[in-house]
Amino acid sequence: MVTHCHIDHVGRIPYLLAAGFKGPIYATTATAKLLPLVIEDAIKVGVTRNKSIIRACLKLLNNQLVPLEYKSWYALSLASDKIKEAPKVKIKLQPAGHILGSAYVEVDIATGSRSHRVVFSGDLGAPYTPLLPAPKSPYRADTLVIESTYGDKNHQSRKDRCANLQHVIEKSVSDNGVVLIPAFSIGRTQELLYELEQIIYRQRNKVSSDNASNDFWQTIDIIVDSPMAAKFTEQYQEFKSLWDNEAKQEIKAGRHPLNFEQLYTVNSHDEHLQTISYLAKRNKPAIVIAASGMCSGGRIVNYLKQFLANKTADILFVGYQAHGTLGRDIQQYGDISRAKQGYVFIDGQRIDIKAGVHTISGYSAHADQNGLINFVNCMRYKPEHILIVHGDEQAKWALAKKYQLLLPDTLVEIGQ
Repeated sequence: MVTHCHIDHVGRIPYLLAAGFKGPIYATTATAKLLPLVIEDAIKVGVTRNKSIIRACLKLLNNQLVPLEYKSWYALSLASDKIKEAPKVKIKLQPAGHILGSAYVEVDIATGSRSHRVVFSGDLGAPYTPLLPAPKSPYRADTLVIESTYGDKNHQSRKDRCANLQHVIEKSVSDNGVVLIPAFSIGRTQELLYELEQIIYRQRNKVSSDNASNDFWQTIDIIVDSPMAAKFTEQYQEFKSLWDNEAKQEIKAGRHPLNFEQLYTVNSHDEHLQTISYLAKRNKPAIVIAASGMCSGGRIVNYLKQFLANKTADILFVGYQAHGTLGRDIQQYGDISRAKQGYVFIDGQRIDIKAGVHTISGYSAHADQNGLINFVNCMRYKPEHILIVHGDEQAKWALAKKYQLLLPDTLVEIGQ
């Protein structure tokens, strides 16, 4: 079962296929459409560019993918020579609000007259995020396996977050510098484009004496330097039926939240290098969104090599930066509250951090602590057992304490 197609959740699929796994791979219809794109890119970047090997892997994947619709029960067959009395198992996928096609999974296991309901959260989205509706809690969960990425933190409100984004960008480009935003190709990039289009639209229609501000937002270039992000954005537009009501209303009003006038997409590697050279030479601000979100690879690395030591440049982090990643190091050693900014090594080269470094935490595609608590609190029948996974140890333990206060009779455990 694939809850969504971020690489940290699906990256082992090619190895499973190579090892001989021949079973079905269940996913939502949207995830089934996106997954081959993600796997193909991952193989090219991390394994091989041999076309025959890639084709063979994708053929197996497509043959074994089973697209499922949201909100419907599907029976699974567990018939086996080794299992004489197999339980009756059915699954239902519910919108998780994390990225396009993401789902949490309800598993109903019936043995005789008894049934046990297991809910796997996958990655849950935050409420009030752009484009996708927030996840709704299941009616019942006897056992809950839940993520804890932000189990110890709460996000800014969407209004404050968007205002912060606008403020940081306006301040950052006051010296005509470049704003670099590391963002994952699927999910975060589309949310950012949506928010930036909102700002541009509001500024265009704002009755204000500050005409310079309005002119700035009508002329600044917004560059998405990621072929994968461009492909995923096309899929987001194809699956408009999964968007939330706000986004659907904008389409009806004739707006194009993911395809507006000032948006430029960089495709080939040559275009990528030319864009960096062009931005380095000109005296005009620009916003660049490039993968990867934690700066652990991808085209953002070349931008960092060029601009990290530039005082007029700014790096804007809008998502979680894991320990051991280049993004976390830049975030830590480039903190402007430090007496002296530090340095990082990129491809063996020491680069002093002179660019401004900013973080807006509210743009995470993950639910925060309140969201994770509400997911459980809004269930009609609460879990007897909660297993907390997928987060730093501090986040897991902080969330566990909250659940124990909420449900003192529930067994709460920390998993890997």
